[in-house]
Amino acid sequence: MTTVLITGATGGLGRSAVMAMADRPAAARPDLLLVGRPGVGLDAVAAAARAKGATVRTVGADLARLSDVRAAGEKVTELVASGEVRPLRVLIANAGVSVADTRTASADGFEMTFAVNYLAHAQLIGELIGSLVAPARIVLLGSNTYYLNTVRRLMGVPPAEWRDPIDLAKPAPADATPTFRAAGVAYSNSKLAVLYYAHELQRRAPEGVSVAVFEPGFMPGTGLSRDHGPGMQRLGRGIQRLPGISSPVKSGPALAAVALDDRWAHLNGGAFVVKTKERAVESFANDPVREARLWRATDELLARVL
Repeated sequence: MTTVLITGATGGLGRSAVMAMADRPAAARPDLLLVGRPGVGLDAVAAAARAKGATVRTVGADLARLSDVRAAGEKVTELVASGEVRPLRVLIANAGVSVADTRTASADGFEMTFAVNYLAHAQLIGELIGSLVAPARIVLLGSNTYYLNTVRRLMGVPPAEWRDPIDLAKPAPADATPTFRAAGVAYSNSKLAVLYYAHELQRRAPEGVSVAVFEPGFMPGTGLSRDHGPGMQRLGRGIQRLPGISSPVKSGPALAAVALDDRWAHLNGGAFVVKTKERAVESFANDPVREARLWRATDELLARVL
C-alpha cells in the first residue's frame, strides 16, 4: 500500500483529487496525508475521505509561513520513520494562491504568490524527498499561463516575465498600484518557476523518484481567485458553464490518476501533463542555466528564515 501526501486539499482541485483517491477500491486506495491550514476545512475533507473508507491523517501547516512548512515536514518524516504511516510514495504539491495585490507579503516577507506556489513546496519537498520510497512520484501544479497564446492574449492574461528569483521573491513596493496585470504576471512567474524547479529537481532526485507537472486546465471561479473579489468569482462561475472549460470535478480525478495510475508511471524529468495528455513545454521553459540559478536562489531564500 501507498501513502499520498497532498497540500491544498480543503477545496477546489485538491479536495476533488482527495475524494477521487478515497473513492478507489480498497485494494487500490492509498492512505492520505493532508497538509494544510488547520481548521474546519481540513477536518471536513478528512472526515469526508474517511467516510469513503480511506485512512487519513492531517498535518496542520500554513504554507504562507515557512516555519509551519518545516514543522510539517519534520512531522511527516517522523511518521514515516516510525512506521505509523505506510510508505510515502507520492507527494502532490497542489496548494496555490493568486493574490490581487503583489505588495502582499508572506509571514517571512516574500511576495505571497511566489511564497505559496513555489517556495513553500520547495521547502516541503526538500524536507521529505529523503523519506520517499521508490518508486515514488512528485507531482507539482503548473499552469499554461507561463506563456502567451491567442486565447490568453484576448482574455488579457499576462505571461511570465522572468527575473532573477531573488527579485521575484520581493513584494511590490509599498507605493505600487495594484493591477490585474501585475497579479497575473506574479502568478505566471510562479508557475514558470515550478517548471524550472521540476527539471532541476529531477536532476538531483534520488534514483526511483520521478517528477512531473500537472496542468488542470482553466478553472475559473475556484478558490484560487478568491482574493480578486466576489465579482471575479461570479464571472468565473459563469464561464465554467462554457464547453471545454475545466472544473475541479473534472480535473481532480485526472490529478489523482497522474499521481497513482500505471498509465503515468513513465513520467519523469518534469514532464508536463495538461489534463489527460502529455505536452511539450515552450522552449524557454527548458533552460538549465535558469534552473540551476533558481535552485541556488531557493537555497538562499529558504536559509534566510531558518
